[in-house]
Amino acid sequence: MLDWSDRHCRYLHRLLSHHALLYTEMVTTGALLHGDAPRHLRFNAEEHPVALQLGGSEPADLARAARMGQEWGYDEINLNCGCPSERVQRGAFGACLMREPVLVADCVKAMRDAVQIPVTVKHRIGIDKEESYAFVRDFVGTVAEAGCNIFIVHARNAWLKGLSPKENREIPPLRYGVVAQLKRDFPQLTIAINGGIKDDTTVAAQLAVVDGVMVGREAYHNPWWLTQWDAQFLGGAPNPLTQLEVEEQMVAYMEREAATHGTHWYAIARHMLGLRHGLPGARHWRQTWSNHRLKDLSAREVSQIANTRPSKIESM
Repeated sequence: MLDWSDRHCRYLHRLLSHHALLYTEMVTTGALLHGDAPRHLRFNAEEHPVALQLGGSEPADLARAARMGQEWGYDEINLNCGCPSERVQRGAFGACLMREPVLVADCVKAMRDAVQIPVTVKHRIGIDKEESYAFVRDFVGTVAEAGCNIFIVHARNAWLKGLSPKENREIPPLRYGVVAQLKRDFPQLTIAINGGIKDDTTVAAQLAVVDGVMVGREAYHNPWWLTQWDAQFLGGAPNPLTQLEVEEQMVAYMEREAATHGTHWYAIARHMLGLRHGLPGARHWRQTWSNHRLKDLSAREVSQIANTRPSKIESM
């Protein structure tokens, strides 16, 4: 979810679900320790509960980055052992870390020693075309011995060569049964599943087998789906907001961001383009909010145009 689940995206998602745990995009230890840390760590108080996802492979650096995350107020630190991109591989972290479970265990221990908030791991079920269950079972077992109690498992292998990150989300087959077997073998651990989950039926079926479900791109492209989660899966009340009311709150947020940080509404609006997915007029609404020729207008003016019927605009 790099470049997708930034703080503006998470602000929108929190309006839609009050109880879902939100995750940041992956932030490397180098970016935090040697770059613009506030830019990467800043988040809105409304986002809680929110987890900071880290990328790295040096225990000491991860410990320092985790401590920074705790000091900034994050609720969880998550180590990414699932990203297959070549750029991440050059840094010797992401999915290639699954080949080094002892190192991952050392990283987890270092972070747990540095913070009081939970330290979790997100990973795949295998590397390349090796589909041995023993590989992921031993990885989880080794890391769990270091004190990690929560694993988010993307139910696909990560092919480190020959596939793009996008292809890695589509071509390696989904094997939900592997995640279910992990839960049977490690009943004391919290096991959440990720990968290819796009509807309530699949969520409900998985929650009958494992402890949690992580949804990424479907939540981004069809964010209104989140409004059902609190009541259906998380023990909360139904979300009372309409799409227009959510948009109005996002416009107010855009105005605050512009005044406080100089953030242009265009950088925020891109995250809500799926808000009216499948509804009449959605195409016009989406095209208006993504129209770069309207950048000189205020967010409120753009919202007014987006909510005016195209035929009415043409007659103005």
